[in-house]
Amino acid sequence: MTHALNIVWNPSEGIDLGFFIIRFYSLMFVIAFGLGWYIMKNIYDRENESIEKLDSLFIWTVLATLLGARLGHVLFYDWEYFRNHLLEIFLPFRFSPNFEFTGYQGLASHGAAISIIIAMYYYSKKVLQKPLLWILDRIVIAVASGAIFVRLGNFFNSEIIGKQTSSPFGIKFIRDQFSPRDAVNATQILTPNEAYQAIATNPQFANLLEQVPARHPAQLYEAFCYVFVFAILFFLYWKTETRLKSGFLFGLFLALLFSVRIVVEFVKESQGGFESSLGLLSTGQWLSIPFILIGLYFIFTAKKPVKV
Repeated sequence: MTHALNIVWNPSEGIDLGFFIIRFYSLMFVIAFGLGWYIMKNIYDRENESIEKLDSLFIWTVLATLLGARLGHVLFYDWEYFRNHLLEIFLPFRFSPNFEFTGYQGLASHGAAISIIIAMYYYSKKVLQKPLLWILDRIVIAVASGAIFVRLGNFFNSEIIGKQTSSPFGIKFIRDQFSPRDAVNATQILTPNEAYQAIATNPQFANLLEQVPARHPAQLYEAFCYVFVFAILFFLYWKTETRLKSGFLFGLFLALLFSVRIVVEFVKESQGGFESSLGLLSTGQWLSIPFILIGLYFIFTAKKPVKV
């Protein structure tokens, strides 16, 4: 549905199987990890590495991504809240003012990046028995592909939205403006999904729809850019000898992905954090700068191994 050149984004929560709902956000994570496993399998086949080691890599990566992303959100973006609600860091519930199931709504890519690097250090020493940069140069290809689907998941969840815009690219995120409770109260309909649908489609609720501003689909901008990050890394690994320059692909990944992050942050709504005290840039942009600098270091210092 379009409105004044803007799309009204009002998706269902997921695929309703009757007895169970496959949420789109969770489905995107499953696709991200599944595709990452497939990419790494092909890389391990090419490098004559054992598939048994790949199974360990998958487990380490999943745990590091979820734990690091969660802790990254807590520490970088919302510590003022979580410092007084420590149990909610690890439990998907809110205890005040009322008990509520919230899920794990806060995940930060910077935290995931740090935790994956740490996990790969232990994996390279304990399981792979190769230099750390060997696995980092290869796993970033899978991580770049996964980043695309994570941002698509954010889009389905109507989260990490952009600033208001009058451009044709603007999208009206119904579920960002109206909570389930607000939607039910506004429409006097019993279920949230029916209420959301009424707001988006029924003429008598057109005035409510007018209250929803069009915003940049920052999640889609980011996902689109990550396609190119993935394509560049994929091409360099499979079609050139760049993979032989230890640290180059890892450094290029950091420089490209977090440069994209800095640019897209200019059209994102604030995600909170410490930006108010530093000013000028957002929290996400400040956090991205060290990763870019580290990436540039590895790009310019990468060398092929000396043949003996």
